[in-house]
Amino acid sequence: MKASKLTARSLAYALRAVGRKVAKARREAQTPHGKQSVKKLMAHGAATSSIEVDAPKVFDRVARKWNVDYAFYKTGPDKYLLFFKTGQADAMTACFSEYSRKVLDKSKSRRVPIREQLKRAADQLAKDKPRQKERVKEATHADR
Repeated sequence: MKASKLTARSLAYALRAVGRKVAKARREAQTPHGKQSVKKLMAHGAATSSIEVDAPKVFDRVARKWNVDYAFYKTGPDKYLLFFKTGQADAMTACFSEYSRKVLDKSKSRRVPIREQLKRAADQLAKDKPRQKERVKEATHADR
């Protein structure tokens, strides 16, 4: 910065400029945490492991609680590979156990027992089917 006269305003301007450069350097040097791309996760330089996952949205919610670094890679329709740092294996174990418990609870809540299904089907048939009165033909004098 060039100035013929160093004033408070020019000094404040120079300090803000230096502060912005320092903050930018700090952001670039900081490694990302949480969900990220596989490329960024591999750039950390740490060893990684992977697990196959079916519901990434549920895992996202759980992983935020445990502050783990992870990345998803789509392998097929509704199939994902979850990459994570091997150094965070303890946190990942706890995180994955909570995730699996949530997935199992979700699948159990959707399942309806077979007897309940049969009962509902019988009730539905009874409602849909109009009742027919039994017609009994009475013998008339003409039939005799």
